[in-house]
Amino acid sequence: MIGKCSSCFMKVNGVPNAKTCREPVREGLVVERQRGWVPPAAGVEELGSVEFREVETDLLVVGGGPAGLSAALKASECGLDVVVVDEHFKIGGQLLKQTHKFFGSVELFGGMRGFQIAEEYARRIGSSERIRVIPRSAVYGVFRGGLVGVVGENSHYVIKPRAVVGSTGASERYLDFVNNDLPGVIGAGGVQTIMNEYGVKPGDSALVVGSGNVGLIVAYQLLQAGVAVRAVVEILPEIGGWFVHAAKVRRYGVPILTQHTIKAVYGNGKVEEAEVVAVDENFNPIPGSEKKFRVDLVLLAVGLEPDTRLFSQCGAVMKWSPDLGGLVPLRTPDLETSVRNLYVAGDASGIEEATTAIMEGWVAALSAVSKLADKSRASRAEEELEKINKFLWEEYRASPVLARARRGKQSVTVSREEMEKIRAEHPPHVSFG
Repeated sequence: MIGKCSSCFMKVNGVPNAKTCREPVREGLVVERQRGWVPPAAGVEELGSVEFREVETDLLVVGGGPAGLSAALKASECGLDVVVVDEHFKIGGQLLKQTHKFFGSVELFGGMRGFQIAEEYARRIGSSERIRVIPRSAVYGVFRGGLVGVVGENSHYVIKPRAVVGSTGASERYLDFVNNDLPGVIGAGGVQTIMNEYGVKPGDSALVVGSGNVGLIVAYQLLQAGVAVRAVVEILPEIGGWFVHAAKVRRYGVPILTQHTIKAVYGNGKVEEAEVVAVDENFNPIPGSEKKFRVDLVLLAVGLEPDTRLFSQCGAVMKWSPDLGGLVPLRTPDLETSVRNLYVAGDASGIEEATTAIMEGWVAALSAVSKLADKSRASRAEEELEKINKFLWEEYRASPVLARARRGKQSVTVSREEMEKIRAEHPPHVSFG
């Protein structure tokens, strides 16, 4: 339900492999099931004319979540022309489905709810003459000469940017267990989409797997929506999320079962029962410790994985970081990758949270401005960049809650001098500028 997998591919108006979870309902839709390998559509003539456009811009932002939108606004305020490409039909990314209030300063939207922040970003971007948004479109490749291919439903763009911010976000992890493909087993992001973005109650009784901030927040939102949460299950010995979020769930009387995991789900065509089991210090199931819950919804909140395919395709040097959720690009303190003028920000740089994504968007944008803008604006951008990085590293990430993310991001950050050596040893496939 968040457009990151192939489970909902269907043929829509003759076009195969359409992600129906992202397809708005409208008059005249013809939707057909597809099985196996599906041949391409018969011809462009049947689909309507495809418009071809060539676009030049200072900065291309790939992904319209908090990191991408903050980067676009900051760059436009510094005089750059910006194009934002996003797969959804409206910008905001994960903010669109977040109903909890953010902490922090007014500049970082403290006191506002996620969807309100998305609305504020949309308002600001809509009033900017320097930002162009291309929705319902995807970057499918970067090619020699720094050309970026973008395809939408009825349009094809070739964009030539001077710099790129990759803010492509993350995808949800899944779990292997018996009958995990039954309807009713769903990721936390999918539940948030159904419940918070479209106002549909996702079930009557739920089991939540994972006690990180996402699992705890969504468990609380389920309770607010009238869904009975039978338990939150956590395989580790301690709760992974913030105390404030765990306290909200516990006030409803919901047990949080640490050192437990899901074993199986059962049902006739849909989830009707879930079985959990305790684990020992080596995470092996303990026979005889099984518990069963009558539920119709099993919510998986077991972590995210950075979506870094764009960086790999460009030839950026990558590094595996368990602390950051997987494979991420090496970067300088200014978030420039080994591909010159290609920046990374948000969950694509390593799993953290929305407030740091916003600040990383600022860092990436100001880094680009310091290279691309006139001397006066570049100088001011460098001053602001130094202040933001100082606050991000020395104050915000100093919190013990963010210790793991801090450790991970330190491990993949290299000096500008080191990055030059890496570029010489591993020349990228493409370049921008």
